[in-house]
Amino acid sequence: MATQQPATRPANPRFSSGPCAKPPTFDVTKLADAALGRSHRAAIGKDKLKAAIEGTREVLGIPADYRIGIVPASDTGAVEMALWSMLGARKVEMLAWESFGAGWITDVVKQLKIDAEVKTADYGQIVDLATVDSKNNDVVFTWNGTTSGVRVPNADWIADDREGVTICDATSAAFAMDLPWDKLDVTTFSWQKVLGGEAAHGVIVLSPRAVERLENYTPAWPLPKIFRLTKGGKLIEGIFTGATINTPSMLAVEDYLFALDWARSEGGLQGLIARADANAQAVFDFCAANDWIANLAEDAATRSNTSVCLKFTDDRIQDGAAFAKAVAKRLEAENIALDIGAYRDAPAGLRIWCGGTVETADLQAMLPWLAWAFEAEIAAQA
Repeated sequence: MATQQPATRPANPRFSSGPCAKPPTFDVTKLADAALGRSHRAAIGKDKLKAAIEGTREVLGIPADYRIGIVPASDTGAVEMALWSMLGARKVEMLAWESFGAGWITDVVKQLKIDAEVKTADYGQIVDLATVDSKNNDVVFTWNGTTSGVRVPNADWIADDREGVTICDATSAAFAMDLPWDKLDVTTFSWQKVLGGEAAHGVIVLSPRAVERLENYTPAWPLPKIFRLTKGGKLIEGIFTGATINTPSMLAVEDYLFALDWARSEGGLQGLIARADANAQAVFDFCAANDWIANLAEDAATRSNTSVCLKFTDDRIQDGAAFAKAVAKRLEAENIALDIGAYRDAPAGLRIWCGGTVETADLQAMLPWLAWAFEAEIAAQA
């Protein structure tokens, strides 16, 4: 017999892994100062774009000599800019343990036709980072596997005296994890993840080593305008001061500026990390207390604190994919948890976003409902 429905409901049932929940203090009226109907090249537009760039530097603690640019097509666009503009100069190692990392492998090997060394791991695991030759090779990897919930435990495996560059897709890590900038040459993310911003804009962060590569290497293939970071062998500096490649949404930029202000009010990066850690721990504790569900990440040291991926382990479950979908559907029907099904390429299960814009109290209210939905579906299956 199914357990009784819990009495407490989450105030906000949004646990989507992207676009993610807005900051708790968000209200659309707080975007009233957006430069709508104004050119992004007018002084007001440039000032807001520059504020977004410098706010990013401030909150994330990015070194002063690193360039930060707002680019088209979300994190995907930012990653593709780096892959197309920089790879081919040296041997490349491609690392993947989830679907987006696998997608970068496809682009590099099949589209750019680079003879890369590919290292992959199954969902829930991570590649042997000790085997990566970061001193001599270019390395492409995701810091946090958004669709597997597996993150790199640290950057000790990246050489300080490397001759190649590291290209890191950090879209579900930035603003929730302490990224070691001295180890990262290209870092990309989208503010629609951890800060709950509006989608379609990407951010690319370049180290001095990355700039040197861009200014001293020309790839063999033609580059579409949307990917070009240099002109005449020199970095297009305007991209990194607010002169974007194409027209940005000034409403989305205003939304990002609001999110950055909220991040500051929460204690900046360390405050956001603490919020994400507390959220993830609530889910980890729930898994520890219930033997029918487990974290997809097998090693505790590699478990994400943002995109927490779970798998059902009960022997009574006959069809894992159908069961997980049914549980997610029950929770959505009750307006308890929205959009928590596993990513389409991932193993059957759930994916619960735990980034800093989520309130721990909402997760604590939702989890008993997850137990209710599990019991209800087991009963229905029987």
